[in-house]
Amino acid sequence: MYEHDVIVVGAGGAGLRAAVAANEAGADVAMVTKLHPVRSHTGAAEGGINAALREGDDWELHAYDTMKGSDYLGDAPAVETLAQDAPEETISLEHWGMPFSREDDGRVSQRPFGGLSFPRTTYAGAETGHHLLHTMYEQVVKRGIQVYDEWYVMNLATSDEPDPNDRTCHGVVAYDVQSGQVEGFKANDGVILATGGPGQAFDHTTNAVSCTGDGHAMAYRAGVPLEDMEFIQFHPTTLPSTGVLLSEGVRGEGGILYNNEGERFMFEHGYANNDGELASRDVVARAELTEVSEGRGVEDEYVHLDMRHLGEERILDRLENILHLAEDFEGADGLVEPMPVKPGQHYAMGGIETDENGATCVDGLYAAGECACVSVHGANRLGGNALPELIVFGKRAGYHAAGGDLGEAEIETGYTDSVEEEDDTEFPVQPGSAGLEPAGDDVAADGSGQVTDADGVLQRAVETESERIDRLMNKDNGVQHAEIRSKLQKAMTDYVNVFRTEEGIKQALEIIRECREEYRDVYVADPSTTFNTDLQMTYETRNLIDVAETIALGALVRNEFRGAHWRQENQIRDDENWLKHTLVSWNAGKPSIWYRPVILEGESKKYEPKERSY
Repeated sequence: MYEHDVIVVGAGGAGLRAAVAANEAGADVAMVTKLHPVRSHTGAAEGGINAALREGDDWELHAYDTMKGSDYLGDAPAVETLAQDAPEETISLEHWGMPFSREDDGRVSQRPFGGLSFPRTTYAGAETGHHLLHTMYEQVVKRGIQVYDEWYVMNLATSDEPDPNDRTCHGVVAYDVQSGQVEGFKANDGVILATGGPGQAFDHTTNAVSCTGDGHAMAYRAGVPLEDMEFIQFHPTTLPSTGVLLSEGVRGEGGILYNNEGERFMFEHGYANNDGELASRDVVARAELTEVSEGRGVEDEYVHLDMRHLGEERILDRLENILHLAEDFEGADGLVEPMPVKPGQHYAMGGIETDENGATCVDGLYAAGECACVSVHGANRLGGNALPELIVFGKRAGYHAAGGDLGEAEIETGYTDSVEEEDDTEFPVQPGSAGLEPAGDDVAADGSGQVTDADGVLQRAVETESERIDRLMNKDNGVQHAEIRSKLQKAMTDYVNVFRTEEGIKQALEIIRECREEYRDVYVADPSTTFNTDLQMTYETRNLIDVAETIALGALVRNEFRGAHWRQENQIRDDENWLKHTLVSWNAGKPSIWYRPVILEGESKKYEPKERSY
């Protein structure tokens, strides 16, 4: 067993920032990560970091743009914390050596981005996330923070009181990919989940193959609610053959979208008469798919993104990486021809319910980054707001987990008095656990309340996962995880995509249920005890099933059109009935759905919902 004060699971931007903050607060910190830190998916973030740094801009404008972009489903305390803290955190990165692009006068460069009223996106070429990872990892190394590299965290070690609000997280169980060893990691003060997004639930995604919703699923099974999971962002500019991202920075620099008739359709077809290509991402993604569906797409699949008019010097200075991606994956030379793009799954606005300090309803368990939902993005994230979320809320989670005082949180977590009604929607199939044995076997905390001391909880968790591995490895035949994952991904892409229907979502839920049943017969064909990626991906597929189901359940019950969630049956934003968060909790062997009101009251103003036009 390994023991530390604070254990950070994941080593992307949020995890690295949390580890540094906890270390600065005096804690003994360790990072447990399935990837080397600089291989984390934060490195794929291209566009930049929104921060109000210049004269003429301020945090209140940033907060307003973010709340409007969220389609008024963001919580004001979180939105304002993001906007207030982002400048200081961005300047800290600069002081730590992050190589931001600069203007001739020496100031860091800022570019326009979709949905922003001021060009406040600070960037490092088109590789901002890559540079952020390296800069932050340098700080981890400098401080001597322990990194357990290529250890796959399989589950949380959580006490099992009947009420999740009474439970405590004492650590995690992890599998050493290099040796096959299963060990417990005891956390004396807190565990911080910073595991990234669930993009592999879809088959056309900008997300790396490592983005499998591990933190979401582990927290969910431990009794923590998942919030607003139905809100999935589909980025407007991904490469058709692979899903590789072409940064919004292309459009921020002046790139133009054309249909097959050479029309600048964002303006000419009235999708965004003022902002055009720089409308928010959900607006642009729907516009592109509408063009394709109405016969104006190129090869009936995509549209063109043109940046030739920017000139070679400007492109090479600010967007050189985009040239390489388009050439390598599509054979398109962005200097002399337009590049093919179409929407692809990109980001999950929802996630593990936390307050603005990163705390969940389970004592000692925190979350930060894309796996968390403090509700700063609401129904739609603005480009350039993901990276400041990582550094702002990663820092707060790390500091708070280490015992730092950030004051009382304004955002509640867990099932409390502020809850509205529970949802009584009849599901087309009865959801349940993706287990190898009876359903209850798969729940981290079974509600018996029999094991609560830290060492006992950790020991039980290690034994449970060791037995699970033995069952998987000792089966001679059955179904392979890859078959199940492929079936799941296709269902989510077909039925829970940009345009959604009740019938389609129900079809997705039925297929997810089939995947659950098939997973009960899953086995690991690779007998290796070292570097067994088959075993690891079998675990990840189980997590994807759980997370995909919560996305589809949220999409089914929210019968309105808000932000990234479009419903054919109700194409209006319904503030009277749906100005609330969707929460999905694991309850007695099945999911339950309930709601909490959105917090629109900020520090000095109330954000009144208005029509969202660009």
